[in-house]
Amino acid sequence: MAAGAPPPGQAGREVVLALPFTGLWLARNSPARRVPSHGTDLMGERYAIDFVGVDERGRSAGDRDWRTVLATEPPERYFGFGRAILAPADGVVVAAHDGEPDHAGRRSQLALVPYMLGQAGRLRQGMRAIAGNHVVIELRESGTYAALVHLRAGSLRVAAGTPVTAGQQLAECGNSGNSTQPHVHLQVMDSADLSVARGVPMTFRHFRERPRGAAAFSIRQTGMPGEGAVIAPLPTA
Repeated sequence: MAAGAPPPGQAGREVVLALPFTGLWLARNSPARRVPSHGTDLMGERYAIDFVGVDERGRSAGDRDWRTVLATEPPERYFGFGRAILAPADGVVVAAHDGEPDHAGRRSQLALVPYMLGQAGRLRQGMRAIAGNHVVIELRESGTYAALVHLRAGSLRVAAGTPVTAGQQLAECGNSGNSTQPHVHLQVMDSADLSVARGVPMTFRHFRERPRGAAAFSIRQTGMPGEGAVIAPLPTA
């Protein structure tokens, strides 16, 4: 089997999830743009997607000063930092890790240079340095595993063995691990072990989407948000 291919029984079958938040978020590194979505099949990332909390104007942060251009910024400046992260489906938590620090945010291209130079060192440090604070859920219906990554330090509300239902708060959006600004990274995998997992295709249900460059939202009953789209879940009955 080719590296990163869907595991047996998953080929051609997408796992359907609820979006793991409320409010407005920007889709980044979407598998609607390319697969592998993050440029690698490692760590189950083949079909992963990132969501960045934004305001009505699609901005990830409001305040701008000299730090925005030349340096790092406190994570609290970003709209997504501290927003509730929810379970995307029913299941049982099989792994939960907390205790990794939230980093400063980096909108500055100058500040991104030393960060990128440190990428190899983070890889050597292992999974905690990459994923940061995270939760892995065994999904009840599909038997696959969903990972929610880069969570806020000290915000986890669940532990291994905790049963969860779709929409239940797991933690808060943070900037831990391999992250340059607060966001949540979501992926579905064939294993709970991020170091060996292979990615599984997924799709989302019941959301509104404003594609990049569009003025209005459209309703999508199921689908994968496009790259650069602003999205929000539809209210549930």
